[in-house]
Amino acid sequence: MNLENPNYENMKFILDELSNRLDVANRSLMDPQDYDMDKYEDLKYMYEIISKKGSLSPAETQAFISELRAVRKG
Repeated sequence: MNLENPNYENMKFILDELSNRLDVANRSLMDPQDYDMDKYEDLKYMYEIISKKGSLSPAETQAFISELRAVRKG
C-alpha cells in the first residue's frame, strides 16, 4: 500500500495498524474521522516507527497512545 498520499483510506489503514500494534481495546478511539488530515504525516511517522521497531515496551506503548491523543481532534 502506498501511504504517500494523505487520504481517508490511507489514514484508516494507518489507524487500524496502530490499533493492532498498540493493542488498543477501544477501537472507536481510532476512528479516522476523529483525526484532521493535516495530522496525517504525524500518524504516518508513528506508524513507520512502530513498524520498524517491532515489539514495544509498556512505556513505549503508553507514549504512542499519548501521542495519538495529542493529534486527535478535540
